[in-house]
Amino acid sequence: MKLEQIEQLFSIAVRRETEAYEFYTSAAKKVKDTNVKSIFEKLAKEEMGHYELLEKFRIDPTLLMKISAPSSDWKIAETQELAKLSIEMKPVDAIALAMKKEQQAVEFYRALSSASADASTKKMFDNLANMELTHKHQLENMFVNIGYPEVF
Repeated sequence: MKLEQIEQLFSIAVRRETEAYEFYTSAAKKVKDTNVKSIFEKLAKEEMGHYELLEKFRIDPTLLMKISAPSSDWKIAETQELAKLSIEMKPVDAIALAMKKEQQAVEFYRALSSASADASTKKMFDNLANMELTHKHQLENMFVNIGYPEVF
């Protein structure tokens, strides 16, 4: 793959992480519930971390090839509707919204992978999808813990 193609791919990925950061930052400012505000602020911080990670990958693309998918995908996000951002959001709804956003990111990178003819480009998109899948998995864990707490 040519250097300029790699640069274009990273530009797409960085733009998506920046958009996610801006969304979560904006959401944190709009909601009233302090727990939901905290969730969105944490997610914004994580998206900034993803951005920084992508910048490291841009410098050394071989690092990207070391991302593996979580051992399982519970597909919880796929069962949820995309929640509407609201100032009255509950924590579980905020997490549902975030995991849907991560699901969309996974689907985006998988679609780019499927459309790629070049094997190295395909692998790069697969690994970016794996990175997003890991985030989705983490949010699904939070969703289950908050939405379905253990009762004894």
